[in-house]
Amino acid sequence: MRLYRLLPLALLCAAALPLHAREYVDIQKRLTPEQMKATGLDQLSSQQLTLLNSLLDEDRKAVVEEVRKERRDDGPRVTGTLFGGNGLDPVTSTLTGDLRGWSRGTVFTLENGQRWRVIDGEYYAGKPLGNAKVTVSPGKISGWYLQVEGHNPRPKVQRAD
Repeated sequence: MRLYRLLPLALLCAAALPLHAREYVDIQKRLTPEQMKATGLDQLSSQQLTLLNSLLDEDRKAVVEEVRKERRDDGPRVTGTLFGGNGLDPVTSTLTGDLRGWSRGTVFTLENGQRWRVIDGEYYAGKPLGNAKVTVSPGKISGWYLQVEGHNPRPKVQRAD
């Protein structure tokens, strides 16, 4: 098998590694001797370096946990099978403010706090719609689409935050 055929698989596997699988690397292994000297870290005792590495590792773990928390709170996502199946959950909510229409770049704010940006589609509603009920659901092939209750066009959207 040719190497170029394995590259996409290797990239996919690397991207799928969980964040916690990436171990902390000591600062003295990450920096060259010149960088250690330039930053003054070469002057630290072994106990000070151990403490510094411990603090940096704790900080890394806190960042990883924060990212995990944001992912859990981030709304719809693929949670089951890779294609189709039970893994895609639509979001139903109400728009804040009046809806007059949309075009590329329009940001919708939902009552649940989510913000969605239109990346494809245009529509002019005529009279403003207040408190419009909406459903954001996955497309059959890719992307997410916002459906305004009682209106036919569905803009393709992505999370804005």
